[in-house]
Amino acid sequence: MPVAVGKPTFAVRRFEGVCRILEEHGYQPSRLIPILQAVQEEYRYLPTEVLTYVATALNLPPARVFGVASFYAHFALAPKGKYVIRLCDGTACHVKRSIPILDALRSRLGLSEQQKTTPDMLFTVETVSCLGACGLAPVLVINDEVHGQMTPERAVALVDAIITKEAQQ
Repeated sequence: MPVAVGKPTFAVRRFEGVCRILEEHGYQPSRLIPILQAVQEEYRYLPTEVLTYVATALNLPPARVFGVASFYAHFALAPKGKYVIRLCDGTACHVKRSIPILDALRSRLGLSEQQKTTPDMLFTVETVSCLGACGLAPVLVINDEVHGQMTPERAVALVDAIITKEAQQ
């Protein structure tokens, strides 16, 4: 059968990053978690078809790969925005009123408990049990940037600054 020459098909382009990641990890099933971490970094979440591809490439049962991906809270099975806002709702943050901050963020971005990501894929708002920064309570993290002693107004101002920055790009 002749090999097609020219532009890669959508499927090939879709899995190009996964193939590179699998090669970097030597297609070793024992490297499943680091592989999934790298895939998530590439796609910002773990698409179902990619998990199936990883399972096949590593010669693992798909149930095992899906089990690992769904067990660890670090992994996301749904697409996330470019900016992931994680608001702490642990004891210290909750007592210092993290919920009004969550309400303000959701209101500003048109989100709800069910819809965590904006339609333009710019923001995802999540709550977490603890960020380990109780001395800064209430605290939120935008991607890897920690913001302490947060208020609803400051949280909305951070979001507005990101929206302004994105509009200028």
